Amino acid sequence: MPRVTASPPSSPRRGKPRVTVDSPTQTLREPRALKDRPNRMRLALRRARRQARPVLLGGLALAGIMGAVLLLRATSRTENLTGARARLGSFGGSLGLRVRAVTIEGRNATPLPLLDAALGVHTGDPLLGFSVRAARARIETIASVEQATVERRWPGTVLVLLRERQAAAVWQHHGHFSLIDKNGAVLADQNIRHLAQGLTLLVGEQAPAHAANLLADLAKFPGLDARVRAAVLIGNRRWDLETDNGAYVLLPEDDEAKALRRLADLQASTDLLDRPLQVIDLRLPDRVTLRPEPGAKTPDPTGAPHT
Repeated sequence: MPRVTASPPSSPRRGKPRVTVDSPTQTLREPRALKDRPNRMRLALRRARRQARPVLLGGLALAGIMGAVLLLRATSRTENLTGARARLGSFGGSLGLRVRAVTIEGRNATPLPLLDAALGVHTGDPLLGFSVRAARARIETIASVEQATVERRWPGTVLVLLRERQAAAVWQHHGHFSLIDKNGAVLADQNIRHLAQGLTLLVGEQAPAHAANLLADLAKFPGLDARVRAAVLIGNRRWDLETDNGAYVLLPEDDEAKALRRLADLQASTDLLDRPLQVIDLRLPDRVTLRPEPGAKTPDPTGAPHT
């Protein structure tokens, strides 16, 4: 074992003492002071940094992808946007970001093949390779869809939320029948045979354009609404209603809601719609004109019927 000797104290060199060993001579560093050695906390932090490095790199990669998505949204040129989206979708697909499932919520009357074609996304497609905004716009062109939402749900789901238009009446025109909603929008893609039962029939070339106010006013009087079988638009100005007992109710051109309220009050007090009448004329604001069926006397609308 080599012998360790220290330099004589009378050595003219200044500074730290030199430590030497015999055969051969080597210079050793001075041992690190105890206070400079890393404690357990520092060692734990170093270990945590080494373990967090892969997570950090993955987060940076994901942030890069999300930045690219934001860049796509900010791009104004359609051709650049399409090409960049295709490249981004290809890159995301190589990382495993592909559509694994398409979930649709709120669909009742919208035909599934029509919805699938408008969405334009299928299982296996790149999750980042399509525009949710464009898909939503295409879906909202379907007549039965009032509003649509398209979302990406990581890691591989496309979610479609639908709010459909509800059929409120049937429109008869040129021998054809179509469903319309409460706002008069024509639901050309819905199955009329399954949905038309119990709905009011509207007749007239411009009936859908004038239907919103009539349907809203009838909805205020459910008992009266249930007795109306059809409404005929006269001169694109006013409506004649056909009730379930065959009587026609002539509404005024203006303030049809007030006339319907008068009719509802008369029905509640005198059962006017249950009498043998052909016409109930409400076009004048200060009177009600009645035309009875052949062979029946004109009843008093404020009292008991006369036969």
